[in-house]
Amino acid sequence: MRGIGEIGALFRNAAFADSMWGADEDNGSWHNVYSLLSFTPVEIPYTEIWDLPGFNAGDNFMGLRILDPEKAATVLDGLGIETQTEARDDDSLQEPVARALRTHTDIVDGEALRTPSTRYRLEERELVVHRTEAFLVQEYVGFLGVDRPQRLRTPAGITDLHLALPDGSEVVEAKRASSRRFVREALAQLLDYAPHTPQPAIRLSALFPERPADRDLELLHRYGVDCVHRTDPMTFERTPAPQETRASMMPLWQQRQHD
Repeated sequence: MRGIGEIGALFRNAAFADSMWGADEDNGSWHNVYSLLSFTPVEIPYTEIWDLPGFNAGDNFMGLRILDPEKAATVLDGLGIETQTEARDDDSLQEPVARALRTHTDIVDGEALRTPSTRYRLEERELVVHRTEAFLVQEYVGFLGVDRPQRLRTPAGITDLHLALPDGSEVVEAKRASSRRFVREALAQLLDYAPHTPQPAIRLSALFPERPADRDLELLHRYGVDCVHRTDPMTFERTPAPQETRASMMPLWQQRQHD
């Protein structure tokens, strides 16, 4: 994968296309026109796509392929792609809440109200592709010596790594940093994924590029979640949760919701 873009406008107009590029002698006008809100060059190997749920090894896609909504969501989620549209939607959800919480009245100098016009610049948002998690998982898989890593598509999202164990399974969630925000995100996602594993989840692991702070490590251990962090290239260290805590939390991890 060489680039990721987000479509802005999409329309068919032969006259517009001819004014941009001119018509092809054999095929006529290039009348399918689209713009891009953003474009990010990347270098993502086929293997990362093949490892996503619903894709097959050896599928060297080269031509145009339109994915169904489920597969499209799998690619965006599985490759850590955040679009401008998502950011705009987040803002639109937050604004009504902010208005509702704005309960005070501001007193403004009268001079400030006499400005005949104003200008503003809308800050440009860029499509973001989080690659640190992917690189971290790749290196961890190499450290473990796993030939064919697996990821699970669950109702809660796509796991970063799923490992089959002799008596159950392990779910691994990777984060690009080890600050408290990312520790809490990893914890929430692991607890959300755990009930949906094909085999009972007997170990949940949060994977970080460096060791989290002690209080954040205690937070993971409180819910029976192990911490794995990178110490050197291709070297990782596991700080396991207390066995009694893990044993007491496993029934909660494995509890499936019934309609």
